[in-house]
Amino acid sequence: MAIDTKNMIFVFGSNIAGIHGAGAARYAKDHLGAAMGVGIGRTGQCYAIPTKAAKVIDGRAYIGDTLPVETILPFVHEFIDYACNNPHHQFQVTRIGCGLAGLKDEDIAPLFGTAPSNCWFDSAWQQIFDEQFFGRSFRYWGTF
Repeated sequence: MAIDTKNMIFVFGSNIAGIHGAGAARYAKDHLGAAMGVGIGRTGQCYAIPTKAAKVIDGRAYIGDTLPVETILPFVHEFIDYACNNPHHQFQVTRIGCGLAGLKDEDIAPLFGTAPSNCWFDSAWQQIFDEQFFGRSFRYWGTF
């Protein structure tokens, strides 16, 4: 089934400071209204999940180190709650943290195991979901 991703909320990995300078975050800023300075939650036609820290040097914010998976998990739960409470929206979930942040798909994908059916995932996670959540069906939109 073909899905119209242009009307979905784009879920991407961010840094806590909301410096959307590269990867999916840059795409979100340039094309979907992600606001600079917003690194967590809904912004424009997007939803930011932090996967990197931020640091301030001489009053200026810089992207920091990759967050540990256990630090990312509460942000994923927050997103899942948001998706559950907004069933009228469809969410296009990218491989958050698996690009520039350098985390492994097999460590991040399972964090979304309880996501509702209005979440569509990058097809790169299909094998992981099939192996870890046998019997549950997930939706896929393609890859970023």
